[in-house]
Formats: sequence, structure tokens, C-alpha cells
Amino acid sequence: MNTEEQRHPLPPFTLETALQKVQLAEDAWNSKDPARVSKAYTVDSQWRNRTQFINGRNEIIAFLTEKWQKERHYKLKKELWGFRENRMAVLFKYEYQDENGQWWRAYGNENWEFDTNGLMTKRFASINDLAIEEHERELK
Repeated sequence: MNTEEQRHPLPPFTLETALQKVQLAEDAWNSKDPARVSKAYTVDSQWRNRTQFINGRNEIIAFLTEKWQKERHYKLKKELWGFRENRMAVLFKYEYQDENGQWWRAYGNENWEFDTNGLMTKRFASINDLAIEEHERELK
């Protein structure tokens, strides 16, 4: 694989590089740019997002495009929970407003696995939603 297909930092991760990887992911997702986000994943990456199974960059782009059309004012915060070699566990929460004006906070965790080039091969997310009032927002 050429260096254009690498996504630094590369595994095996240290605390410093794991924290960096999480921050890069948070920044990409907060851009709300599906193509940008998809570049962190292998072309055949496997996702479980709630009850939905998503495979490959094209499906990732389609999923995120639809997601961010519905989730207005989206803002995400990720936190490293743990890591080992090429795997990470991440906690997250995000807030958004739906098409009807209702605010939501979603909490969850993700398990990530990376290839040797630093691209994510697997992302398994468990997510719970909580309806909130606008004044209860924590992420702005």
C-alpha cells in the first residue's frame, strides 16, 4: 500500500497516538463531511451502527449523508476508554436537533480495529438516545 493510503498515527498505538487517533476521528465527524470521514476507513470496512450493518466506503458515505441531512446542529465528543495494539474502545456523546425541532443526546461506545496502515477495518457502535430540551445541551 502506498503512503497515500496510510492514516497516521499507525498501530501499535501508545497512549499519545491513541489519543491523537480519537481526536482526529472527532474532528472528522464534526466536519459533517461524509467523504472526509470515509477516508479513515478501509474500502471494505465493516460497521455495526445500532442495528444497521454498513460495509465499505460507499455505504459509509451514503449512511453519513443521510444521517447528517436528518441530524441538524450535530456536535460530537469522543473519549478514549482503552486501547491495545491495533484496537480501541471509545466513549462518545453527540447532540443534534431532528427535523421536528426536538433536541437529542446520543450516548454510546465504539470498538475500533485498525489495519497496519492506520485505516479502520471495523467499527461496532452501540448507541442510546435521550430527548433533551435545548437548554440542557452540553455540546455547542
